[in-house]
Amino acid sequence: MSRSSSPRDVVITGIGIVSPLGIGRAAVWNSLLDGRTGIRQVKLLPFIGTPDCVGGEVTDFDEESAKKIHLKALRKNIKVMCRDIQLGVASALQAVDDAGLQPGVVAPGRIGVDFGANLMSSPPEVLAGGARKSMSEIDGRMQFDFDKWGEQGITGMEPLWLLRYLPNMPGCHIGIAVDARGPNNSITHDEAAGGLAIAEAATIIRRNRADVMITGTTGTRLQAAKACQYSKWDQLAQGPAETRCRPFDRDRTGEVLAEASCTLILEAREHAEARGAKIWGTILGVGSSTVLSPAGVPDDATAIFQAGSIALKNAGISAGDLGHINACGGGNVVRDQLEASGLRRLLGTHAGQIPVTAIKSYMGSAGSGSSLCELAASLLGLSEGVIPKTLNYTNADPEAPLNVVHGEHLASANRIFLKTSVTRMGQASAVVVGC
Repeated sequence: MSRSSSPRDVVITGIGIVSPLGIGRAAVWNSLLDGRTGIRQVKLLPFIGTPDCVGGEVTDFDEESAKKIHLKALRKNIKVMCRDIQLGVASALQAVDDAGLQPGVVAPGRIGVDFGANLMSSPPEVLAGGARKSMSEIDGRMQFDFDKWGEQGITGMEPLWLLRYLPNMPGCHIGIAVDARGPNNSITHDEAAGGLAIAEAATIIRRNRADVMITGTTGTRLQAAKACQYSKWDQLAQGPAETRCRPFDRDRTGEVLAEASCTLILEAREHAEARGAKIWGTILGVGSSTVLSPAGVPDDATAIFQAGSIALKNAGISAGDLGHINACGGGNVVRDQLEASGLRRLLGTHAGQIPVTAIKSYMGSAGSGSSLCELAASLLGLSEGVIPKTLNYTNADPEAPLNVVHGEHLASANRIFLKTSVTRMGQASAVVVGC
């Protein structure tokens, strides 16, 4: 078999995180180790429509700190980056440094970018000028006139408006910053985006189209328009901030909106070993599935079961070989139960034995920004020989029976885990990682 057609092991050689638990893997691990939540009353960002203005905010990341610390390579471009993009670029540059990928280490054509992002919304104040110029008297009252937008309304927008909110821009800015001229793609599948980005990036490496892929996700739901949307779409949790997010717990009351970004450097094993890189883990298998009824009703349970089954098959292992599952659970009253159903079906007779952890209990739900942060939490935990505990899990839910790690971090010698993610539209991704 020729080199171009032979499979290549894909390993993780760098981790960059910007999250409510801190910036950088050391800060994040310290928060996880101490069982410290990143969910609190939002202070840095403008008012958001969550209960009591509580969310998973990256409190030590503002535009000035981005200019001074996190985005030095792209300071002039920050004006065309909304917060989602800034978070994503910051985590990517951090991951590149963490992997020791200094300029010249990889030929530009052999390094690519695969990045997941939420759909990005313009805040009301940005749209106000264009909206005012698009008003007409219709049926006796002033209303937005769509016919005016193309010629008149658009002139009320700032010239670089659209570039600030395109979900493919994190990948563009990252490619420019590190001179990555290999494959570059963007994925907008909410929670499932992280697993899908890993799947695509790993395939590119295995097909010998790149040696290194900068693989990440970013997202903020702590934005005026986004928070309003999710307060209508999902039940948001109530109660004290520090115990508000309660995945799989019987007394959970809903999700907590958050923001986060994480980037993993995926690399061909032989390339990583040749340069003496630290290897955090190996991508063993990936899977994805989308399940909806003919009426468009999502089936989270079946989607998770199918995605997980494909990932296990691709990894060449069975459910009983897993050391733990890093679940998507965010405290949603209905969807946690559906996810638990899918996981129990996937695990079969091992359902009561395989430990399950839910990292959203620490940082809330950031949509696309969540999944790789959660995966990184398992990588960091297993590097210390433990599975991170789930916070705020006090009462088992008979409708969502899982072996949830709680109370204390769980010591584990089994270094294989499955990361599952699922969206409110029934899109699921799954990744099997061996450490």
